[in-house]
Amino acid sequence: MQYNILNRGFKNVSQNGQVNGFKIDVLSGYYRGVYVTLIEGFDVTVDGKTFARDQVRCTFGNKTYTQDQLEKLSDVRWQCEEPVTLLVSKPGGLEPGMHDIKIVAKIRVSYMPVQPSVYNFDARIPLVG
Repeated sequence: MQYNILNRGFKNVSQNGQVNGFKIDVLSGYYRGVYVTLIEGFDVTVDGKTFARDQVRCTFGNKTYTQDQLEKLSDVRWQCEEPVTLLVSKPGGLEPGMHDIKIVAKIRVSYMPVQPSVYNFDARIPLVG
């Protein structure tokens, strides 16, 4: 579902003047907000390269967490209309231009018979700047 991956948030990020990765904004595939303790994780693949779990951090609101920290955050929610920003560690970032993105979000939804529910988002979008 391309509409879940937002073009506007896809760009390289820097720290201390060095490009150290990229970020991408993703809307939930679930129609209600969920507490982040129910998120088992995000898999990020760009142009066929899958990034390790410890390379992907999550920003909800204005706070950033590792994926392992999510299970302990009982007071943080991912609202259905608010994107999570996934920050991916990659020295040098990505080249400007079009990229094939795949995000897999694994979320435990209480009334679903198979846990976790898996949401697959795919898009081909341009990296800005």
